[in-house]
Amino acid sequence: MTPFTVYSVPGSPFLGAVLFALEERQAPYSFVPLKLEEVKQPAHLARHPFGRMPAIEHDGFGLYETQAILRYIADACPGEPLMPEDPRGRARMNQLIGLNDWYFFPKVAAVAVFERLIKPRLLGQPTDEAAVAAAQPMAATCINEIARLMAGPYMAGAALSLADLHLAPQLHYFALTPEGAALLDRHRQIGDWLARMRQRPAMKKTMLLGV
Repeated sequence: MTPFTVYSVPGSPFLGAVLFALEERQAPYSFVPLKLEEVKQPAHLARHPFGRMPAIEHDGFGLYETQAILRYIADACPGEPLMPEDPRGRARMNQLIGLNDWYFFPKVAAVAVFERLIKPRLLGQPTDEAAVAAAQPMAATCINEIARLMAGPYMAGAALSLADLHLAPQLHYFALTPEGAALLDRHRQIGDWLARMRQRPAMKKTMLLGV
């Protein structure tokens, strides 16, 4: 198979989902790390005109948006299905992915992880406690819904799906914050799921790659 090329700033949970999928499918790829300022420069804007990440290239085909990339990997790379065959299972998978992209990441993880981990550890800046506190009602709603919608040992049922790959890096980082750890302690099925996901060789390797 022609190797994939993945472009992103290291540490992005969306990068993590893409690399996780590629590793699960044992697809060949190379990772091109970008500096944060590079995502708004012409070379990357030619790949992703909105200046976000990740973006991929595969045999002359360029693609951005993590949901689209994950579905392309599932369709283009041989291996176990990563999308449920039954309509309701697939709908649940898509619902969980959408929950992350519309609610959990922008309103919870992007706030809590940035304030608790990135600002103090990487930027040397104090945490905005008010911002973290303001995100907590939405955090509780999101985690409650993920727990309610979780359909089995994996997010969408009995088998690994794109919902697991999409959510695992997001919840991995959130669980490193005090607020995230406390919420997951109240929802043991999610905590147990995350522990199992972290033991998968594919996730271990993507974490070593800077996820």
